[in-house]
Amino acid sequence: MKIDRPLLDKIAHLARLEFDEKDAEKMMQDMSSILTWVEKLKEVDTDGVEPLTTMSHEINALREDTVASPLPTNEVLKNAPKKDAHYFRVPKVLD
Repeated sequence: MKIDRPLLDKIAHLARLEFDEKDAEKMMQDMSSILTWVEKLKEVDTDGVEPLTTMSHEINALREDTVASPLPTNEVLKNAPKKDAHYFRVPKVLD
């Protein structure tokens, strides 16, 4: 597939790309070669090939969620640098 200037401008707008006018020709050539390579991938016979969902054969060791009683407030706040009765004190972030 050949990338022309209007298509390059549309792709640049959608992808929020910025480039100089002198780089436009090189960008069109590069994108055209990428699309040519992708078109070539369509020729590969993938019949009988299972889709790959992960690169690792590791299996996550998950645990069951369990309901537990909450910690007492004084236990939770004992190491807080600033606290106020039942709450953590944090610096103001909004005006």
